[in-house]
Amino acid sequence: MQHRFANINAWTVGAVIIIILLFLPNLTIVSGLFTPSNENWEHMKEFVLWGFVKNSLILTAATAFFTIMIGLSLAWLIAQYDFPMRRFLKWALILPLSIPPFIGAYTYHGMLSHTGIIQTTLRDTFGVTLNPAFFDIMNLPGAIFIYTMFLFPYVYSITQVYLSQQSASLIESTRILGKGPWKTFFQVVLPISRISIIAGASLVVLEVLNDYGVVKYYGVQTFTTAIFQTWFGLGDIESSIKLAASLMGFVILILMIEKLLRGRRQYSYSTTKVRPLPLITLSGWKAAAATGYGFIILSLAFFIPVAQLIDWTVLTFGTIPMGEFMSYVKNSVFVAGLSASLIIIFALIVGNFARMVRGRLGKLLPRLTVLGYSIPGAVIAVAVVTAFIGLDRFLAPVYVWAGFSTTLVLSVSIVLLVTAYIIRFFAIGYNSIETGYDKIGTNFRDASRTLGLGVTKTFFKVDMPMMKGAIISGFILVFIDVLKEIPLTLILRPFNFDTLSTKAFQYASDEKIMEASQASLLIVGISALAIVFFYKFLERELD
Repeated sequence: MQHRFANINAWTVGAVIIIILLFLPNLTIVSGLFTPSNENWEHMKEFVLWGFVKNSLILTAATAFFTIMIGLSLAWLIAQYDFPMRRFLKWALILPLSIPPFIGAYTYHGMLSHTGIIQTTLRDTFGVTLNPAFFDIMNLPGAIFIYTMFLFPYVYSITQVYLSQQSASLIESTRILGKGPWKTFFQVVLPISRISIIAGASLVVLEVLNDYGVVKYYGVQTFTTAIFQTWFGLGDIESSIKLAASLMGFVILILMIEKLLRGRRQYSYSTTKVRPLPLITLSGWKAAAATGYGFIILSLAFFIPVAQLIDWTVLTFGTIPMGEFMSYVKNSVFVAGLSASLIIIFALIVGNFARMVRGRLGKLLPRLTVLGYSIPGAVIAVAVVTAFIGLDRFLAPVYVWAGFSTTLVLSVSIVLLVTAYIIRFFAIGYNSIETGYDKIGTNFRDASRTLGLGVTKTFFKVDMPMMKGAIISGFILVFIDVLKEIPLTLILRPFNFDTLSTKAFQYASDEKIMEASQASLLIVGISALAIVFFYKFLERELD
């Protein structure tokens, strides 16, 4: 009995340590609010801070609006109607998530530039020369277009699954009452889908606030670009912390608005006899319009950018030495694999702790670990660097005793970058593991404990074999997100440590767009394969 209790204590201590380590660095941002202001911060408050707020508001609001329009309309088409190529579009419309927005941004700029394929074709084939300003996409509206095209699947995927699982009686009742398709959509579908729409849109907003590549490349001033410029341009980490705290407050405000928009209104089944929505078969011009709409969006968000990347890769293949390119691949796979593995291990420990500890404590503490996903990467980078510099100062006597030539050891190592990845993406791995724990329940665990096995042996012999699906899916999702991450990697990578995403961004920033295509295409290819695998796995689980 004492041995079992010791095991429980070991799991509890391990989980609490992980929770504290994941949450603690964020407190450094809050503490930055109470440090004295310097001249740079006073200047920014007076002249440029409102510009950051205004651009960030416009970007998030406009992108949320357009992604809802596109995502909801496509989700309703796929969930309610049957038309040619519907089954293909159902999963293919998720593929734009495999293209990081910054890759889409430089790809579209390359296609629309004076020497790009569109203007060149118009001039050489059709003899048409238009004002170059007509094709200028490197501005605020252009950034909104890029974010909309490559982030709408967040709204589409969540809403489509939600609508597909709705009871047919809701829609049939409105038809019996004489409501047409438009009134049914606005009076029934929109209200019952509100929670899923807001959930998808909130993910879009958080991704926009986190992104650095698009706004930097297109020259749009936002909080994220300001943090980079203040830190690296002015060398002012104190003002960077204050900017990060302001952005953190902006995110908290958005999350509060999301909570308010969700409201207390809930829609649930009134009977256990739930029939899924029967598909309405479209024909003629309606079928053509539905298929055409789906393929236009998919072409703009996936086929056209990928085709251009393939063309550039063929043209520039061999210009980057193979050894150099493989080092980027090796670095990317190493940090993504290491981070994903650690996140899954930590998530398994924290998740098992939440199952064993009943009451509010077991529910509240694990929630603290998922806050990192709602905090932009630039903010996490500032928090982690500040925390690690403090840790290095504390350990300075140990470094001197060990013979190190510098007192900055951890804060310039790969440990810093991996720690930031864990804080940023822990929520993704934890949600997958938590879902797996909920699915297997506690009956098998309780039976194992009754037969005399301790907590740890039960975990490895009973829980782990049944958690394979959740572990694999969580690992894949985290791996892909780390592979595509830009702000954290640019700020925190060790000297001379490049990944596929950072090298693609550097090439694009240096206007070597064609050279950037090779690393970009590999990122897109790996991400697309992972998304298809995950979708098929999820589809099988739901069936």
